[in-house]
Amino acid sequence: MLNPKFTIRTLQDLIRTKRISADEVITYYHTRLERHTQTLNCAIELFDRTSLAPHTPQAGALAGIPGLIKDNICQNARGASAGSLMLKNYKATYDATVVSRLKNAGAVSLGRANMDEFGMGSSGEHSAYGPTKNPWNLAYSPGGSSSGSAAAVAAGLVPWALGTETGGSVRQPAAFCGLVGLYPTYGRFSRSGLIAFCSSFDQAGPLTKTVYDNALIASQLSGKDPKDATSLALDPQDFTAGLAPTLPAGTRIGVLKESLESDGVDERIKKSFQEAIASLEKMGATIEYISMPLLMQYGISVYFVLSRAEAASNLSRYDGTLYGTRIPEHTLKDMYITTRHDSFGKEVQRRIMMGNFVLSAGYKDAYYTKAQEVRDMIRAEYNEAFKRVDALISPTTATLPFKLGDTVHDPLAVYMADCFTVPNCITGLPAISIPCGFSDGFPIGFQFMGPAYSEAHLYKLAYAFEQAHDYHTQYPAAFMDDL
Repeated sequence: MLNPKFTIRTLQDLIRTKRISADEVITYYHTRLERHTQTLNCAIELFDRTSLAPHTPQAGALAGIPGLIKDNICQNARGASAGSLMLKNYKATYDATVVSRLKNAGAVSLGRANMDEFGMGSSGEHSAYGPTKNPWNLAYSPGGSSSGSAAAVAAGLVPWALGTETGGSVRQPAAFCGLVGLYPTYGRFSRSGLIAFCSSFDQAGPLTKTVYDNALIASQLSGKDPKDATSLALDPQDFTAGLAPTLPAGTRIGVLKESLESDGVDERIKKSFQEAIASLEKMGATIEYISMPLLMQYGISVYFVLSRAEAASNLSRYDGTLYGTRIPEHTLKDMYITTRHDSFGKEVQRRIMMGNFVLSAGYKDAYYTKAQEVRDMIRAEYNEAFKRVDALISPTTATLPFKLGDTVHDPLAVYMADCFTVPNCITGLPAISIPCGFSDGFPIGFQFMGPAYSEAHLYKLAYAFEQAHDYHTQYPAAFMDDL
């Protein structure tokens, strides 16, 4: 009776009408994960089925709906390695607030999703536990750093997963895997219990097959958290309210002009994006082409400097003295050096060194302070754009999925591929990626970006677009084995 293409909405209805039990749903998806996790390498740990039985929920908006949690989000008494050898034996002593809110809504976590180490990567290849594979083509990347979360949902192994994003780590894998992925307004969801990479950018975000399901998960995550000093003083919000198959009256959408003019954007992505623009216009939106030169010229550079500076600061705590891996040596200094050298991967080491450089004496003003100033200028550019339009749109990514192995030795190419997702993270503004086409067997995504606190409106725009197309109904055939 169960089907890997079932959405959360369908599962809710089946459970509510007692045509199937919550326990049957949990068992079904747990079995699918057991069958396919090794193929995709999407989970670092799949929890034992018997350990879930006492916690099978009876009520709540997500009662009996299982999912997967990215491994840098704490789950009480479970491992939380952040994809790193540094934390390979660490067990969390509490639930992250986003996890406890999902549990309170009745959701069940089936395991820990694979990820790029400490969230540093866009391909899923920088995990200490091996690369995650794209279910649309196993030779290709599912995106990162929320690689396991995206791959599992795309393959129908779970109906939802939780990821985190610092500069595109939810939306980019959403685009590569044909999913919906949200980066919320900074502070909309609690950061308590997230293992930090870049504290002024990091946010949790849901990955799902449909906009409604994404809005439903986001609704459970929203609301002020006293445990998080960066949490906004906003009440929980039902983002599913008002979703309709038509655009809100008077919708004004700004197209990021540079995204169509850049030589760095794959022509296949431009074609799908142009078709999406035409579709929105046909649906009644007023389209305006808006140039944002600061965003496109300096967004990556600002992100590059600030994120690495914060990474160096946040990861300085992992030195073998308090928690995490410790590699014994004869002297304290040698223990520090050996532990950090052997327990951090190359990409993490690279970013730490860059961060220490831009924060060092004689360079902080030239790089870090200047980047903060440009960050404010980019924020002002967004503010001006949102005086003219309700939302901005652009491709989510500049390229189709990378072939595994092709980008490991060219990190700059991977960094530049995030050119459309990092600018709003710099400014803490929300954005949602949804599918808008396929090419050569791979999904293509585009994104709606809005002013602060505009998630409800972005969901309405995304839902209307989704309902006018069938992209969200398509799944990779190789994983539809039990239809």
